[in-house]
Amino acid sequence: MMKNIYNSCFLFLLMAVLVISSPVHAQVSQPLVEGGKISGTAHQGIAIFKGIPFAAPPVAALRWKAPQPVKPWNGIRHCEQFGPSPVQSEPLPFSMWSAEFLIPKTPISEDCLYLNVWTAAKKATEKRPVLVWIYGGGFVSGGSGVPIYDGEAMAGKGVVVVSINYRVGPFGFFVHPELSKESPYKSSGNYGLMDQIAALKWVKNNIAAFGGDPEQVTIAGQSAGSMSVSYLVASPLASGLFGKAIAESGAGFSRGMLTLQQAEKEGAKIVQSMGISSLQELRNLPAEELLQKAQDLRGPIIDGYVLPDQLKNIFASHRQNPVSLLTGWNEEEGLLMGSLKNAAEYKKQLEAQYGAMAEQLLTYYPASSEQEATKSQLDLARDLMFGLPNYTWANIAADARIKGQNSGQVYLYRFARKVPGEGEYAKYGAFHTGEVPYVFDNLKFVNRPWKKEDQQLAGLMSAYWINFVKYGHPNGKNLPDWPAYDPAQKKLMWFDTSSSARAVPDQLQLDLLYSITGQ
Repeated sequence: MMKNIYNSCFLFLLMAVLVISSPVHAQVSQPLVEGGKISGTAHQGIAIFKGIPFAAPPVAALRWKAPQPVKPWNGIRHCEQFGPSPVQSEPLPFSMWSAEFLIPKTPISEDCLYLNVWTAAKKATEKRPVLVWIYGGGFVSGGSGVPIYDGEAMAGKGVVVVSINYRVGPFGFFVHPELSKESPYKSSGNYGLMDQIAALKWVKNNIAAFGGDPEQVTIAGQSAGSMSVSYLVASPLASGLFGKAIAESGAGFSRGMLTLQQAEKEGAKIVQSMGISSLQELRNLPAEELLQKAQDLRGPIIDGYVLPDQLKNIFASHRQNPVSLLTGWNEEEGLLMGSLKNAAEYKKQLEAQYGAMAEQLLTYYPASSEQEATKSQLDLARDLMFGLPNYTWANIAADARIKGQNSGQVYLYRFARKVPGEGEYAKYGAFHTGEVPYVFDNLKFVNRPWKKEDQQLAGLMSAYWINFVKYGHPNGKNLPDWPAYDPAQKKLMWFDTSSSARAVPDQLQLDLLYSITGQ
């Protein structure tokens, strides 16, 4: 009862503040959330709350524990700055990723379980749909304070935007037999995924205070964040926390995930190599030292708790959480794990890896010249890492939809716009993460020579994403029709300076890769 009273008061006062707010940041009223009252700022009619704690700091004895309830505070907590990013290496621009795609250099801390909310709602009865954003970074880096993730523009289009932090690297995914033994669920690892689930539970319990609808939640992410979306859809622990999913360039449908037992052996070997004999000693290590010594401890596993099985098996037996799905990948996001090979070396590699299938692969990824071999290696890397997993998910989900098996509509896309750039940045094209500023309508945060076509594309993509969050489909007035994905017709929405629905241009090679890898 008291929480409802506080929420009603907050929304009444928030409405008054938003009406008089100027383009300059202004303080807004104080909603009551788990832990206590908070305050934020307002800008252009959007109320902004940054650095809201959704769990206790996972430090000291809580290092490598499931997220615990947030610690209450007295008075009003000022949520006007992003909370610390999770512990990771120093964020330095590299390759195609300039500073706008990276976390701020400070603060970075193990005390990182915070989230942020942008809302233009003026009363609780609005029940605006909610978008929860999960960042990428290979499960070893990233944070919600990245400039391109700013939620103000999307909040201005009628949704409540939430961005969350989760633990990464050895802090988020360390597995060890002693940790499994001490755990009440007899497992370890996947702490980063549990952080995401804890944040979603916070949204379920608190988002109404910001005019959001806890029954209309869409989870969205890119790269490792997109993989996280697929894991959350598969996890029984996330049941009932969302109804729609957006997965940009990543899905966990490979067969390479370790089991708990395999990961425990790997974790034990690493700890032994560090000369450490107890969990207490390990928990006492300074964060920077642990990060340096345990860099290979990363990524989700099949732990029997958060993830009870390989994703493909979970979906095949229809145990996944039901969602409508919007998914796709970018045209030039081939990320090589090693160095480029010349044409002869590339052919030998294919033969060694794929045997008799190498010749057929070379018809789609040819190497008749050095230039062609370079492009083929990048295209194959793109398709194996991003194209095939998202294509596989789209086909599985659409097929389940047709059969009436626990799935909503599916929408597939390809981002092909060569992101403008100068100097070194000019060569990367439609690179990995390049679509995110367009989706968030945040080109203004990225220092690139944007053209009118880019602004138009950002408006188009943002409108589609917003419609999907609101209605479970991307279509709307004055937008080109985006057909639901049908495995028989295989159509997607192609995003470029001219955007339209078209057949998946490389479906034959994707189908071939699927037949070879079983992904």
